[in-house]
Amino acid sequence: MSSLFTTILPEGTVTAPAFFVSTICAILTGCLIAFVFSKVNRCSRSFAITLCLMPAIVELIIMLVNGNIGAGVAVAGAFGLVRFRSAAGSGEEITAVFLAMAAGLACGMGYVLIAVLFVLIMAVLDIILNAAAGLGVLTDRTLKITVPESLHFEGEFDSILNTYTDSSELLQVRTAEMGSVYKLSYRIRMKAGASVQKMMDSIRERNGNLEVSCQALTGLKAEEL
Repeated sequence: MSSLFTTILPEGTVTAPAFFVSTICAILTGCLIAFVFSKVNRCSRSFAITLCLMPAIVELIIMLVNGNIGAGVAVAGAFGLVRFRSAAGSGEEITAVFLAMAAGLACGMGYVLIAVLFVLIMAVLDIILNAAAGLGVLTDRTLKITVPESLHFEGEFDSILNTYTDSSELLQVRTAEMGSVYKLSYRIRMKAGASVQKMMDSIRERNGNLEVSCQALTGLKAEEL
C-alpha cells in the first residue's frame, strides 16, 4: 500500500512517461474540480475552464523548478503579481482555486495517486456539505436604509422589522451627501417564508422612496439581492 503513495519522479528526474502521466492526471483532476464546482455553485464558463487548466499549468511549473531555488523564488513572485490582476472572489471560488493548485503541486512532484484521491475526497465532501447547507443554517442579512434628514428614524422601522424578521440590530448610523441623508445599517434575520420585496416596499413608503438594499452574508463577500 505504501508503494502506491510514492512519487513517479525518483530523485526529481523527469522522464517522458512520468511527464505524460503527471499531465494527464493533472488535467483529469482539474476537470473533476471544475465539474463538481459548476454543479454545486454558480460558476462562469471562464472560471470553469481556469479550474480545468490550472492543475496542469502548476504541475509543469513544479517540474521545471524542481530543486532550483532561484527559479522557485521567481515563480513565487510571478504568482504574487497575478493576485493584483484578479478580483476578490467568494469563499467557494478561493477554495476551488487552492484545490486546483494543490492538485497541480502533487502531480508536479509525482504524487499522482495522492492528487487523485485527495481531489475525489474533497469533491465528495463538497457535494455533501452543499447538500446539507440548508439544514439548520440561519442566514443573516445586512439591511441598509437611506432616510432623509428630516425623518426621526429611531423606532420608525421597528414595526416593519418585527413583521418580517426574527431579529434585527442597528449596527451603524452615518450621514451622507453633505448631511442631507442618514444611512442606517441593520443586521437582520428573515422569518421563514417572509418576502424581502414586501419588506423593502414597506420601508420605501416610510423613507420617502430613497435607497434600500438587502444583502445576504456569504463569508468573504456579500451578494446583493
